[in-house]
Amino acid sequence: MAEKKAFILDAPALDLAASGDALDKLKKKAALLPNANAAGLVDLLKGMNAVCCDAADLAAAAEGDNGLIIVSGGDAALPAVLEAADRKTLVVVLTSKGAAFYGLAVNNKAGSVDRAVNAQDMMVTIATIADLEIDATCTGAIVYQIMKNPNLKLDEIKKLKEALIRMESVIQRDNREPWDKHDCA
Repeated sequence: MAEKKAFILDAPALDLAASGDALDKLKKKAALLPNANAAGLVDLLKGMNAVCCDAADLAAAAEGDNGLIIVSGGDAALPAVLEAADRKTLVVVLTSKGAAFYGLAVNNKAGSVDRAVNAQDMMVTIATIADLEIDATCTGAIVYQIMKNPNLKLDEIKKLKEALIRMESVIQRDNREPWDKHDCA
């Protein structure tokens, strides 16, 4: 099962300025990109082995090892997408008049970011946040303005290095004390 997931809702007819229960929930904690041009993003993501489904099949698609799921169904699918998302899920809503990023690693206080972004920028941002592979032909720039922590990956690497140092020091001492307290050792 993929640790981090990205749900991409392709809803060209959705109006981010409108109101409704699901839209209000999204806008309350989302970073909005009103100048985003998402043309071609779905095709780029399909090239990254994205799984395509509709809102009814989202739960089944999310159960597997699928880290990238494209949901079709327009604005009617928004409540299902938000319901299926957990704290390790990035939700990206694509409309004809912008995009919204919600969830994992997104700064919910960013509000509306006026930066003009294109499909390549959004693709590499999604891949960076959700730990997806990108190829060497990628030309996009990460949209750091929407992220809680622009140094997200550096901080993850630093934590892993610190854990490795702690484990190596315990092994060198031949003292398994921290692990002896647990039955899994």
